[in-house]
Amino acid sequence: MKPHTLAITFFSAAALLAGCDKAGTTSQQIDKVQAETKQAAQDLQEKDYTFAQKSEFTKKMESQLAEINKDLEQLEAKIEKSSDAVKAEAKSRLQTLREKSTELDKQIDGVKNSTESTWDTVKSGTRKAYAALKEGFQQSRQWVSDKIAP
Repeated sequence: MKPHTLAITFFSAAALLAGCDKAGTTSQQIDKVQAETKQAAQDLQEKDYTFAQKSEFTKKMESQLAEINKDLEQLEAKIEKSSDAVKAEAKSRLQTLREKSTELDKQIDGVKNSTESTWDTVKSGTRKAYAALKEGFQQSRQWVSDKIAP
């Protein structure tokens, strides 16, 4: 799977999770989505972007951030429709995700301002911030699925 397909895979997986209640349990759907997004993210991580490809890397990371932020909004909307107890529990989780999103945004700004000598360090930091946000989002999505009946 090529890195540019990560966005398509992520959207497809989110659509599957959000709208499909025919093919298996929610837990099975989540497992499938997590496997697909993990593979797509690994593909993105494994491509060794050079400094000359900084613009491509920046666009890819901005796209990934936008995708996750959109999915985060959908997750927040789902939580808003739930009980007060779930909303209260979800508050800190959502705050953590917002902080991770802000960190990734800062890392992307660092990519834009990187030099050839700082490229590898900045690229690595951005990838780590993306992985942390993605993992946190997947955990929160699983938590919401466990707390809110489909």
